[in-house]
Amino acid sequence: MRLSKFFLPLLKENPVEAQIVSHRLMLRAGLIKQEASGLYSWLPLGLRVLDKVETIVSEELEKAGCVRLLMPTLQSTDLWKESGRYDALGKEMLRFNDRHERELLYSPTCEEMIVNIFRTFVKSYKQLPLNLFQIQWKFRDEIRPRFGVMRGREFYMKDGYSFHSSLEDATREYANMYDAYHAIFKRLGLTSIAVAADSGAIGGNLSHEFQVLAENGESQVYYDPAFDDIRDGKLNVTSEQMRELYAAADELHDPAKCPVPADKLRTARGIEVGHIFLLGTKYTDAMNVDVTDADGKPLRVQMGTYGIGVSRLLGAIIEASHDEGGIIWPENVAPYQVGLINMRANDEECTKAAEEIYSKLHLAGVETLYDDTDDSAGKKFAGMDLIGLPWQLVVGPRGVKSGVVELKNRKTGEKVEVSFAEAIERVSATTPKKLAA
Repeated sequence: MRLSKFFLPLLKENPVEAQIVSHRLMLRAGLIKQEASGLYSWLPLGLRVLDKVETIVSEELEKAGCVRLLMPTLQSTDLWKESGRYDALGKEMLRFNDRHERELLYSPTCEEMIVNIFRTFVKSYKQLPLNLFQIQWKFRDEIRPRFGVMRGREFYMKDGYSFHSSLEDATREYANMYDAYHAIFKRLGLTSIAVAADSGAIGGNLSHEFQVLAENGESQVYYDPAFDDIRDGKLNVTSEQMRELYAAADELHDPAKCPVPADKLRTARGIEVGHIFLLGTKYTDAMNVDVTDADGKPLRVQMGTYGIGVSRLLGAIIEASHDEGGIIWPENVAPYQVGLINMRANDEECTKAAEEIYSKLHLAGVETLYDDTDDSAGKKFAGMDLIGLPWQLVVGPRGVKSGVVELKNRKTGEKVEVSFAEAIERVSATTPKKLAA
């Protein structure tokens, strides 16, 4: 994509309304625009990242055996009254009447609707287990929206729901989702800690939050120091071993029962990016959902539910990966892999070389943002650092005469002069490949 044709409104100064790093950088880097309190337009660069995060989430879930569907954003309140949850979310749930005076709500979550779909079509234990998920816009009327996409009123969310013939099988799938979530966050360039957590309005008797450690996190997290060794690559453990390590959010941390000695226990702020719940029969009891067992008798269905804040993840990634210059995108979610900078757009030889490199990068399947504008060098460099693409290729008159370009690694800051061919080879080698089917 040529920058001269792209829509990328960068801000030079920090917006006064932005209180945390991710909010400031998302506004400054032209990822989002605030339309009202807690409501954002996703601009082209931000949408590219959002799409990539969504793709990774979907790929890993399908790899884990989940099936994607899509439910409407508006629901009838009748289902919520049937489940007994109509008043549980209070004013956070937006309710209104349609032209026929039927009460509707803007979806904050979809347990009731998915249960209704399930009971309509699934009648036998032979159709189980079943794990369905969607990625959809949700709305919760937060009393005090803040921190940009980290706590907005409208948000893009993956919500999944599994159905089982036994509690044992539901527990197995809970563990499967535990592992799938860690795989998702690893592909996104994040290290997550799964902490024991309160089930809240969702309910259930087992619950884990997936927290990404960051200074501006909303939760206080207590955890075994082994998690730090895992994150730093000093310790390799299986998912089963990881589940045995102590980690708890502040509301469930009990110093008297904590197995980690006080002098070794780690504490940090965390950003919740995912939450899984073992529901048991909470909703199937309320909505009277059975299937027939092997003897043709009614069998009450067991459930699990699993959420990931897809739009929130962008804020979490930025909080975990930035510097004074701007964002540092992990390669798997970067909006483009390379920022190609033509230092002299009015120089014929320089432009010819930049155009040749741009064409070869395109043929190699490398997503490239080509700065072909006549802006100053300082503005070009600052803009590329701000948006945080993994690689920068700088084509200048002096280098063109010598047959070299400057290649910069955004994460490390390392700069080297290499030939045109080597530059293309290097960035092509790091371009994320599609997940095999």
